[in-house]
Amino acid sequence: MSNRATQVNRRQAGIAAAALAVLALTAGCGGKDYAASTDRVQPAGQGASSNGYGAGGAAGKDGGYGGGAAAGAMGSAAKTLALKDAPGLGKVVTDSGGMTLYRFDKDTAKPPKSACDGDCASTWPPVPADDAKAATGINAADLGSVTRSDGSKQLTLGGWPVYRYAKDAAPGDTKGQGVGGVWHALAADGGKAGEAAKKPPQAAPKADVSVTDTAQLGKVIVDGKGRTLYRFTKDNPWPMKFACTGACLDTWKPAKPADKSKLEGVPAKLISTVKRPDGTKQLAVKCWPMYWYTGDKKPGDVNGQGVKGTWFAVGPDGKKITKSGAAAGGSSSYSSSSSSSYAY
Repeated sequence: MSNRATQVNRRQAGIAAAALAVLALTAGCGGKDYAASTDRVQPAGQGASSNGYGAGGAAGKDGGYGGGAAAGAMGSAAKTLALKDAPGLGKVVTDSGGMTLYRFDKDTAKPPKSACDGDCASTWPPVPADDAKAATGINAADLGSVTRSDGSKQLTLGGWPVYRYAKDAAPGDTKGQGVGGVWHALAADGGKAGEAAKKPPQAAPKADVSVTDTAQLGKVIVDGKGRTLYRFTKDNPWPMKFACTGACLDTWKPAKPADKSKLEGVPAKLISTVKRPDGTKQLAVKCWPMYWYTGDKKPGDVNGQGVKGTWFAVGPDGKKITKSGAAAGGSSSYSSSSSSSYAY
């Protein structure tokens, strides 16, 4: 055999040996096809999330959230927002399709700023600001927008950036509520839905003017602190005249004006507000300026009744009460006194 033929045979034998070695190595690794393997290391932003934003990636195209390469993309427009009842949460804000909308505690409202990007925005798709309208129960002035890090405009409610949750599969779902302790369904004003239910019930505000029973005089008109209110006969309702000025006001304090929606036992038509000479405003009952007496120490006291024959408590009909009472400086006869003393 010639030298040339020998060299060719040796080259072919070497190639065959190399092929056998590769085959053996492949068999030793279990025969996996690494080009098609699903056990590859995935780029950041894909696969299961462990960043505390809520497990799982974004929903597919049918959910309008985008997924995979679209991580962090804006969701579909909210259109007309609505309020829907949610078990345990009361009223929550939804988009036009009934999907619950959320807020993130790590964002800020003043000024509006979103802290949810990347993987977070894949699980919690930001809601775009365009084409959003407020329905009944939501103040249109509370709607706004914030510019995200990628330059897109995100809807805000009460200053809070608005999101959907990728795992909410159907209208009415609230699976995002409480995730990580930092995600909450939105209330109508941008607050956290369900917060009102957690607060203890507030006592109804006291009436600005009401009626109470006293042992001495029967029913009298009192202010919001339960203090008996008095009329001064030297005042005049028409034309308006204020005779209690200067040092008189150290003892007899002008009653504050009342909200007519906060009355109990007193007809609203009897209540008005008058302007004093110093420009301050004062409660009037049947056009008479009303005062409370510094000599009354607790609710129900009527120590000012009949003082100097010029000061009188007032009944629910707005008329002065003229019968005798346990009054400081009072007497059983209440004829007007010519004295300028007001018992102060």
